[in-house]
Amino acid sequence: MLALDIRNLNKKYPNFQLKDVSFQLEKGYIMGFIGANGAGKTTMIKSILNMIQIDSGEICILGKNIAEHEIELKQDIGCAFSGVDFYTRSKIKTLTNITKKFYKNWSDETYYSYLKRFKLDENKKIAELSTGMKVKYSLALALSHGAKLLILDEPTSGLDTVARDDLLDIFQELIVGGEISILFSTHITSDLEKCADFITFIENGQIIASSEKHDFMESYRLLSGSESQLNEVKEHLISYKINSFGFTGLIHAKDFDPSSEIKSATPSLEEIMIYFAKKEDAYV
Repeated sequence: MLALDIRNLNKKYPNFQLKDVSFQLEKGYIMGFIGANGAGKTTMIKSILNMIQIDSGEICILGKNIAEHEIELKQDIGCAFSGVDFYTRSKIKTLTNITKKFYKNWSDETYYSYLKRFKLDENKKIAELSTGMKVKYSLALALSHGAKLLILDEPTSGLDTVARDDLLDIFQELIVGGEISILFSTHITSDLEKCADFITFIENGQIIASSEKHDFMESYRLLSGSESQLNEVKEHLISYKINSFGFTGLIHAKDFDPSSEIKSATPSLEEIMIYFAKKEDAYV
């Protein structure tokens, strides 16, 4: 069974639209969801959660249509977002006692284990928490009601390196049994390189690629060479930069001849995003 199955989704706004979006997440895996600001990640996540009404297409979670089984399915979905403001004058304990009433599978034991792991004091007011601690509290809530699908939007934003690494360990622990799946949207692509199994890349409301992480990264090449060598590949480059040594550019692996004298390497996720973001300016 697929944890998440999105087929031919369309949603149009006056100045933006999701266009024929389709991708699938199998149970027991982590999918990194990447794209520049304004690419459609947040709109996509809101669509998955049925927070906005799509124009056409279908979104199924654990084999059921979210539009038809929203209340039932949200028992099985855990969410954590950066920048979510709670009632700042309330204590953690007060907000948790309200939240837990909505979930039939809520586990106090699990919740308190995460409070301890995240070093959260339930008697503190939300206003007293740092940005990172608010994210940790969101995760503690999301992880405490037996969710089968976790939807995380910038969950590591605002956390220091050690805290981020601890969260990535938690995510990988969660999927070991094959029952929990994670859709992980973030700008910190190094986190995805550590923990994601699959990558889905969205640009201007359209899916550029959705595949296994290694296959995704290997489908591109980062080239570096002299300015004279640039002319050999310029028409095939997604985008490029001119520097004091010549040029660096991104190309689809299928468009590059490996016997060429131009140096090539597998790009990082961050490099892929950067060069796609530059492509509109590359030929100006």
